[in-house]
Amino acid sequence: MAASTAAIQPGRIRILKQATGSSVDEKKLTGPVVYWMFRDQRLRDNWALIHAVDQANKGDVPVAIAFNLFDSFLGAKARQLGFMLRGLQKLHHNLQEMSPNIPFFLFQGEAVDTIPKFLKECGASILVTDFSPLREVKSWKETITERVADSVSVHEVDAHNVVPIWVASNKLEYSAKTIRSKITKLLPEYLIDFPTLVPSERKWPTPQPFIDWGKLIADVVRKGAEVPEIDWCEPGEDAAIEVLMGSKNGFLTTRLKNYSTDRNNPLKPKALSGLSPYLHFGQIAAQRCALEARKVRKQYPQAVDTFLEELIVRRELADNFCFYQPRYDSLQGAWEWARNTLMIHASDKREHTYTMQQLEKAQTADPLWNASQLEMVYYGKMHGFMRMYWAKKILEWTTGPEEALAIAIALNDKYEIDGRDPNGYVGCMWSICGVHDQGWRERPIFGKIRYMNYAGCKRKFDVDGYVAYVKRLAGESKKRKAGFLLNGKAKEVCQ
Repeated sequence: MAASTAAIQPGRIRILKQATGSSVDEKKLTGPVVYWMFRDQRLRDNWALIHAVDQANKGDVPVAIAFNLFDSFLGAKARQLGFMLRGLQKLHHNLQEMSPNIPFFLFQGEAVDTIPKFLKECGASILVTDFSPLREVKSWKETITERVADSVSVHEVDAHNVVPIWVASNKLEYSAKTIRSKITKLLPEYLIDFPTLVPSERKWPTPQPFIDWGKLIADVVRKGAEVPEIDWCEPGEDAAIEVLMGSKNGFLTTRLKNYSTDRNNPLKPKALSGLSPYLHFGQIAAQRCALEARKVRKQYPQAVDTFLEELIVRRELADNFCFYQPRYDSLQGAWEWARNTLMIHASDKREHTYTMQQLEKAQTADPLWNASQLEMVYYGKMHGFMRMYWAKKILEWTTGPEEALAIAIALNDKYEIDGRDPNGYVGCMWSICGVHDQGWRERPIFGKIRYMNYAGCKRKFDVDGYVAYVKRLAGESKKRKAGFLLNGKAKEVCQ
């Protein structure tokens, strides 16, 4: 039996603003509830949406979902925006079938303008929003909270983490070791079954807004064509569930058993879950992945435990870092020991020094590094083990740690389907600035930052095999792109 809506633990909700003259438990609201969807783009297993509908039904008012499409969020291109919009198109279609009383509004522009304007126009009583630790999103929420009328309450719901970020810890954690026990202790309370999303009892008073998804998607794909879409990963909630537990190639159903032994081998990409694009865009809940994984733990205990460590502890540690460290993408956000050792060795002589352009085009003397860069450029996803090596080599080949970090983040955000994410920032900070790591034996350039090299990779996996594998990937991608351009020109000629 599904849990009731009362299972939305108070700890999962933060009241950013309380409407004047009302209380959280007020039975009768004067206006509708609006859920500003941003990070968690799904209908199922979405605590923020569950809370918004619950509040609306208790207050006997309608509820709507609002999404704001920015012209460009942190440099996102066709690869990221196309995937996101195609997922939202499916969400909109499913919403019309599942909950016809809940409309979906899509705005374009700056959220600090569009969301308060919409709240004023519809006379909203409550704004519900999901949680993101990124600076830009936190700033928008602060501005929106200031701009909305005093009659509007603002609720923030952590629908992304299993244990809400502010409940897991009230401070910046030093490492996985320091946060693991805190999260583990809270899992019995928070890693619970989701309640069923109940229908909205009141219909929205105005007609459903029309959204020209075809034109929207065509526009972002055209504007961001420099980084084209990928075709190996189908967007949307249904596709995400299929990747998690589908009968043909689902992670938990067909690929889980070798996860703990093969996940660090770049020649065995199918050993990985393949869930990161869906987790990044919130098309699947980490909590759903964890609940389903626990069901098969008796069969594959080591694989499930390793997966849950990555899914919960490591992901939520990344959110903790970005939430409590405002300089999460800067050398200033590193621990003092790491900053000191990096600055001491900043002027050490480099065997090679490459520009941003040379790195982006994979024009280095290291065929392994070039392959990892090309995997990201053409496939949209670099293997996790290679991403560590890739970032550390950028530190070795640039003029100093600040430049290295800036280049690593810029390339990651431009080409990775799951770029502009706490995991990406922390991955670069771990590799280059020693965040969540410890000091190692001192050496040139790296100081006490953990070192990785080509010889070490050769001992771990078939380097030549990986380089050949990426060449095939890149070749196939170029062929598809050429075919797409040819078909596009052919269509233009016919019209």
